[in-house]
Amino acid sequence: MTAPTQPPRRPSIPLPRPFNLLTPEELDAISQVLDTVRFEAGTQLFAEGDAGDCAYFIDAGTVRLEIPRPEVDTEGVLAYLEPGAVVGEVALLDEQSRSASAYAETPVIARRLTVTQLQALTREQPALAATLLRALGADAARKLRKTTERLADHIFADEPDPEVDAMVARAQEAQRELAAWDEARMDALLGDLAQAVAAKSAELALATVHETKIGDVESKVAKNIMASVGVYQSLAGRPGTGVVAQHPELHLDEVAEAAGVVFGLIPQTNPVATAIFKTLIALKARNALILSFHHTCRHVGNTTAELMTGVLRKHRAPEGVLQWVKNRTSRKKTQRFMSHPGVALVLATGGQGMVKAAYSSGTPAIGVGSGNAPCLVTADADLGQAAAMIVQSKSFDNGLICGSEHNLVVEQAAVAPFTAALEAMGAAVLTPDEAAKAVATIVEPKTQALRPQVIGQSAQRIADFLGVTRPYPIKLLVVPTEPDLASPMTGEKLTPILSLFAVADVDAGIALAQRLLARQGTGHTSVIHSGSAATIARFGAAMPTSRVLVNAPAAQGVAGLATGLMPSFTLGCGYFGGNSTTDNVTFTHLYNVKRVARFDAARAAAGARMLQALAGAPPG
Repeated sequence: MTAPTQPPRRPSIPLPRPFNLLTPEELDAISQVLDTVRFEAGTQLFAEGDAGDCAYFIDAGTVRLEIPRPEVDTEGVLAYLEPGAVVGEVALLDEQSRSASAYAETPVIARRLTVTQLQALTREQPALAATLLRALGADAARKLRKTTERLADHIFADEPDPEVDAMVARAQEAQRELAAWDEARMDALLGDLAQAVAAKSAELALATVHETKIGDVESKVAKNIMASVGVYQSLAGRPGTGVVAQHPELHLDEVAEAAGVVFGLIPQTNPVATAIFKTLIALKARNALILSFHHTCRHVGNTTAELMTGVLRKHRAPEGVLQWVKNRTSRKKTQRFMSHPGVALVLATGGQGMVKAAYSSGTPAIGVGSGNAPCLVTADADLGQAAAMIVQSKSFDNGLICGSEHNLVVEQAAVAPFTAALEAMGAAVLTPDEAAKAVATIVEPKTQALRPQVIGQSAQRIADFLGVTRPYPIKLLVVPTEPDLASPMTGEKLTPILSLFAVADVDAGIALAQRLLARQGTGHTSVIHSGSAATIARFGAAMPTSRVLVNAPAAQGVAGLATGLMPSFTLGCGYFGGNSTTDNVTFTHLYNVKRVARFDAARAAAGARMLQALAGAPPG
């Protein structure tokens, strides 16, 4: 009896469609050409702009596709690719550079097809190569159709999304119940929320740095405490609903009523701090809140939100008053939330791309702008104090505070003593050769932006990479250079690196500060260190910024930690910067104010007399 013929073996892990339409023999032959490669989570498979020299067939794990992000907090994720997908084949086929970057979201096992292997296959097995090329082309065409579908989804962004609809409906129901809470009950809840996050501040800070790979733990602990206990202290005891102000002389009462459902974007630079901050101010104003965390901080975001949810349950808060997008989000889902008719307000803290999307959503929004604070240091300033404050500020959280100093504008007569003062405080002021090398290394020539690898890293780590050494631990890198407005050295730098520009006098310094803000950062923050009240007044009048900090560390000053400003993690840039407010945003921005105006007999009589007098007056 003849043994049955076994069918040719298929690869243990099937190739994706349309490769599954190939014969078993063709699949086996193609699989033998491919190399098996492994990538640890976080590894880059290829970068936008790279040559299209290979494609990957994903066998295990998840690959994340991203487009270049103009700012660190802009969401740039295009898609997540799972086992069975192909990535990189379009560039392999058209021999053009990559249009996006690919990262291993989790540990990834893939099979790689290089251009050299494809060329060899074309010479040695032309029929098989033709089959492979047809399959790759078909896969690329399928992705093009998917892209068309996504474009249609973007155009018709108001189409229903069952998950979004359900979350918003729960939030609306919860908000109606929350509206009846009195101030004592609300403040008790908010106090416990603040204490819960503060108690876990170190653990959450460690988790944030571990997941996002930016910032430093000690600074994030301070941020988490400031955003929880510090913000709570700023709003406790103040009315968040009902009568919030009375004006007896005007016969006028101001009555607050919640906005409704607030949708809050959470950036990767301050995920825990921003989440507790937005929760406190939203609930104080009797709003329900839906949070959406940047994909790079999703896990610590889930942990933070679960911690807050536990407190809400202990206080018997209505279910759904705080929700968050627990799984992977996308630009499309974010847009659905922002444009949902049941969402009353969008709190957009993050990159300018997301802020612009919020303002374009059709829903009222409070957004922020880019930082790029110029810091004018005059010859009559206390240079030792200024240097200490600047190093303290810009080194905080590895330079991730958008409101910190970004460009030092120093009066020429102060440059030498100020440089010495900076170095005494732990800054490395680079020599001309070191500065030239640093700029050439940290600036990406294709995009003329800072390389992502330096964002949120310690000054010492960057210095080690650049080969910059000093006989003391380096807390900050200062790069003396010329003010080239086309260079990223004159823009926002979310890293412990400052540019230093020497100017002839105060007038030249004010003029340069204005040019720097016109380049980026209009409306945000400016800083001056000076001993002259007249100079400070001139500077403040000339700056198109919502905050003008005087003889203060900017990172701590903008958030109200070292100034009298309102403690806040959402800093408006006003009409200067295309925002709706210049304020440090707090709960008072999250409710409607109704004005109850009573009849005023005296005013009515005065008005009647004025009209009567005007009616009898001669024309002209």
